[in-house]
Amino acid sequence: MRYPAPTTTLGYMRWLPGLATLREYELPWLRHDLVAGLVLTTMLVPVGIAYAVASGLPGVYGLYATIVPLLAYALFGPSRLLVLGPDSSLAPIILAVVLANAGGDPMRAVALAGAMAVVSGLVCILAGALKLGFITELLSKPIRYGYMNGIALTVMISQLPKLLGFSIDADGPLRSLWAIATSITSGNINWTAFAVGLGVLATILLLKGSRLLPGVLIAVLGATVVTGLLDLGSKGVTVLGTLPEGLPSVALPWISLDDLVPVLVGGVAVALVSFADTSVLSRAYAARRGRPVDPNQEMVGLGAANLAAGFFQGFPISSSSSRTPVAEASGAKTQLTGVVGALCVAALLVGAPDLLKHLPTPALAAVVIASAIGLIEVKDLVRIWRIQRWEFWLSILCLVGVAVLGAVPGIGLAVVVAIVEFLWDGWRPHSAILGRVEGVAGYHDTSRYPRARLVPGLVLFRWDAPLFFANAEFFEDRILAAVAASSTEARRVVVAAEPVTSVDVTAADALAELDERLRAVGIELCFAELKDPVKDKLKRFGLYERFGDGGFFPTIDAAVNAYCKTYGIDPP
Repeated sequence: MRYPAPTTTLGYMRWLPGLATLREYELPWLRHDLVAGLVLTTMLVPVGIAYAVASGLPGVYGLYATIVPLLAYALFGPSRLLVLGPDSSLAPIILAVVLANAGGDPMRAVALAGAMAVVSGLVCILAGALKLGFITELLSKPIRYGYMNGIALTVMISQLPKLLGFSIDADGPLRSLWAIATSITSGNINWTAFAVGLGVLATILLLKGSRLLPGVLIAVLGATVVTGLLDLGSKGVTVLGTLPEGLPSVALPWISLDDLVPVLVGGVAVALVSFADTSVLSRAYAARRGRPVDPNQEMVGLGAANLAAGFFQGFPISSSSSRTPVAEASGAKTQLTGVVGALCVAALLVGAPDLLKHLPTPALAAVVIASAIGLIEVKDLVRIWRIQRWEFWLSILCLVGVAVLGAVPGIGLAVVVAIVEFLWDGWRPHSAILGRVEGVAGYHDTSRYPRARLVPGLVLFRWDAPLFFANAEFFEDRILAAVAASSTEARRVVVAAEPVTSVDVTAADALAELDERLRAVGIELCFAELKDPVKDKLKRFGLYERFGDGGFFPTIDAAVNAYCKTYGIDPP
């Protein structure tokens, strides 16, 4: 059934897309949303518990981080299909802060994680209100691949000890790998626990492509039944135990001043990663359903869900690339699917807290590892290797940064690398001397067309970037080099400035200095095809008057013809 066209909302309704959906809800959708919500519940419970344990928290808090955020996103989130909750990409970030600051106290770990959720929520809401939804576009695809591959590796390393049935005391992926290798060589593997975990992992991976068989549910329930029937808990296999009965309550996540910096850093990191994931996922499903995307409201919805998690004993959450497809395949039509799922999880906590008491920890580790495997990107990296080697190595740098430094510093590295990558092309951009090519319209790069005809005494110089502080001196050097390399004595330099989209104060001062140097040797500096907004900036900087109206030409042809007319030269 085709969805109705989105309607324009006014006032507070713009911030509450869920209410807008409710106003246009169609009764035939109800059956689909109810069924999809019931099916979704079968994944919400085991995955929520697994990611809580992976984040260094008691399992029940994964259910708390599932219930209230789903309800909040249903009200504030713009996507009708997206499912939010605990996520594997956030687990190493939360775990890093918890391990470094909780001191082994579970309740302090919960408070730290809750405070991170609050910070993340506030950052996302503020960014959405300020319409900063575009910021995640600053992370290029190779950088995102490198970061996510590093996260996947970190997650798998953190879960290996649980899968193998032993524990380690190490901080960081590399030290953890060394501790794991030492424990394996020392014969500390619990083969019963390993068999359970490996069986769950194999089942999930084998059934991953099936739309009819829920692999996670089958694997986890099977492991729980086998563990209970065979009493594997007495053989060293750790189990979840009875969940606390009841629903999450409002609780402020109090932390000490000493914890403030790591919580702030971790919360901002979570906000960046969760919104990047959510943005990509929401765009994909919106395009599939022919609906518009509102990245700023997506930030608000994600922020509201994280705030709800932080104030209701949860921890940072994100969109789910594994649970959202389940909702879609089950026929979900609107956000009501997530509401049904949340209510079913709540019913489990209230009515059947003993249902999963025999759930083995190795099975939870297998669920997280299977999800981490799904984060790994190889195919597109191979394509990037073929077409742009330096971007491939950029991706590997981010992967190594996350794996060696950890998730939170790894995010910082990814952001720094993204900024450097963004600036690089503008810092040392391409430039060209232009000439007329026989049989080809316009003026073209003489390095590509060596037989291009040049106009005696005229240097046509193209600059393929904005002019700003980082490249202003380089621009001046390239102009002077072009003048020096001219085969005839230069009389005029015309900058083909169509690619120049901006000029800052430093670059404006460099232009004035360049003009002085060229005038001193009898050379005029002019511009062709300069955009009006850039001209407006030059007027504010006082440069437009310096060059005058005669220093600006609408096209390169106009600049060449004016020069030829002034000096009595036949146009090329």
